[in-house]
Order: sequence, then structure tokens, then C-alpha cells
Amino acid sequence: MRKRSMMLTSAGAGVLMFLFAAPAVAAPTDDTPVTFEVSAGSLDVSAPAGPVDLGNAPPGGTITGLLGPVSVSDTRGGATSDWTASVYATDFTVAALTIPFSALAYWSGPASAPGSGGGTFTPGQPAEADRVALTGTAGAAVTAFSHSGGTGGSTVTWNPTLVISIPLTAQTGTYTGTVTHQVA
Repeated sequence: MRKRSMMLTSAGAGVLMFLFAAPAVAAPTDDTPVTFEVSAGSLDVSAPAGPVDLGNAPPGGTITGLLGPVSVSDTRGGATSDWTASVYATDFTVAALTIPFSALAYWSGPASAPGSGGGTFTPGQPAEADRVALTGTAGAAVTAFSHSGGTGGSTVTWNPTLVISIPLTAQTGTYTGTVTHQVA
């Protein structure tokens, strides 16, 4: 009997210790503020660095060639990412000879790489029949591609075709000019 009461006493003492034990102490803590910044992003256009050789033709002939991939990348984010890419050209010259920018026609064609970022991507000139003569100033530039709707950023690439109508009065030589793409 003594064993039994000792066991009960030991068990009772264990229960009492559990009931009246000191509360557990929480581990020490220390808060660390964390910050980060969302940058503004950018709207960029990239085109071949060149020079791009479109070939040759006699006076009165036509030269048709691909400029190379042109891309617009919009990482501005935000609620909408609308933009319009446009294009213009300088006169083409060799020494004192000039073929005017207006002899150059442009057509964007469709996107060569699928657009990303949602919204609607619209080529300025989807087909050859839609080609347009280029202007010589940024302010009167021709629409090459545009994007509307969607949210966040967008990216698209196209490979425009250039068509140069060589005037009958053109002299022999390698003419050089500049085709400029811009985006806003």
C-alpha cells in the first residue's frame, strides 16, 4: 500500500507542478523593416545598327529589301501601355547627288514575333498594298506599329520592307541615308 500511495503522491506532485509551473517565456524578437523600389521602366525602340545594303537597280528601277528586325519594348507597367512607333527617313546621297526620302516607301508587315503583354498590336501597313512613302521629319513620321489596351508592359517585333523607286535622273553611286524609328 505504501508503494501505491507513494506513486499517487508522485503523480499528484507532477500534476501540481504542471498546473503551477511558471509560464513559458517567449523567445526574444526583433523586427527588421524591409523596403524596395519599383522603378519607372522605359519605352524603347531598337532597329538594325546598319548599314543595311538593299541591293542595286538602274535608273527608273525599283529596289525592295528587308530592313531587319525592329522591336518595341515597354517596361513602364501601370494600368495601360499604349504606344505608337513611327518612322521617317533622310534623303539618300552620294557626293553632291541626292535621291529624296520621298522615293522610299515603307511597309511594316505583320509582327514577326508574337506580341506580349496583352492588348492589341496593330501594324501600320499590314500588307504590301498598304505601303506608304516616308516623310523627312520626325514630326510628320508615318505610323509603323502601335499597341493599345492591356496592362503592364508589352513587346513586339516586325521586319519592315523598304521599296526605293530610283529616279530616271539618278546618277551611278552608292547612296546612303538614314531610316529612323521612334516610339512614344
